Amino acid sequence: MSHTYTDPSGLSRYGWTGALDRTFTEHYEAGLVPARISRVDRGLCTAVTAEGPTRATFAAPHPPDPLLTPCTGDWAALRPGAEPHLVALLPRHSAIVRSSASRSSHGQVLAANVDTVLIALSLATPLDAAKLERLLALAWESGAQPVIVLTKADLAHDAGAVHDEVEALAPGVDVLVTSVATGRDIDVLAALVRGTTVLLGPSGAGKSSLGNALLGAELLATGTVRAQDGKGRHTTVRRELLPLPGGGVLIDTPGLRGISLHDAADGLEQVFAEIEELAALCRFTDCAHDTEPGCAVQAAIQSGELSGRRLRSYRKLQRENAWAASRTDARLRDERVNHKKAITGHLRATYRFRDRQS
Repeated sequence: MSHTYTDPSGLSRYGWTGALDRTFTEHYEAGLVPARISRVDRGLCTAVTAEGPTRATFAAPHPPDPLLTPCTGDWAALRPGAEPHLVALLPRHSAIVRSSASRSSHGQVLAANVDTVLIALSLATPLDAAKLERLLALAWESGAQPVIVLTKADLAHDAGAVHDEVEALAPGVDVLVTSVATGRDIDVLAALVRGTTVLLGPSGAGKSSLGNALLGAELLATGTVRAQDGKGRHTTVRRELLPLPGGGVLIDTPGLRGISLHDAADGLEQVFAEIEELAALCRFTDCAHDTEPGCAVQAAIQSGELSGRRLRSYRKLQRENAWAASRTDARLRDERVNHKKAITGHLRATYRFRDRQS
């Protein structure tokens, strides 16, 4: 049976398009309906369909891999009925992935099909340049466009100076100074967000308050922060997707205390683009940027064009990313070996059975 895309239900409010609809043809023929996952918890998920939100079950991947499990922002094919069930996930056009909290070789998807990443940092606490670089690498690697939002300008000592410092750390990224308390530049921020927007940042950065300002309603729980260090409690305990009044959707995420990279080489190149450009000018292609003659990176440090801290941060994140990649490679090798052993064992059992029958 043919299907004509009209979207009378308003599912396009959540990002559904004619292009997505055309890829869904086989699922329609199987009696399935499109749904966007707005929340995942306790082995179930809340999925938005043409008929509204519904709770659905899903099968865990085997072997279990967090990268393959449903996540907030995913588009899925859902079998409707008395017990709705997610049958398949549609391919993601982007995904924010970090190393899993268990420090295993698996990655953890924080949000899928994201267009804009709002990195929230509080002006009420000192700037943590290393944490910002990690968050930027995470955002660039996802394929989405990062925007840095400096919050709580009403509590800042010198918002302008921090703004300039952040701009220097994030070339090519919009940096906004905002205040939910005074309404400063909230309208400018609202004009910048597009499609699916996710809020990232540490606890106490004011993500939920910022989200409520963009949503135009108190839909996200907020909390206080400790006066001594500006850190907050996790008032957001799970990722949740909500429609924005001006179009698009917003995903709020719990505060990130640990930001471990997972296969983020491209993201690191984007964050440290100036080091990459300098490295291309070094005399030797395998320059380690230490004491080699003709090192353009060390020359830039000596002239004050590049800070030593910036290079140290780059090296540290490169080492961390390489370590995570090596663990992933080792896990994949082990999985291939185990799969081969399972097949060999099955064949041997089959041959033994045949021998007994002969």
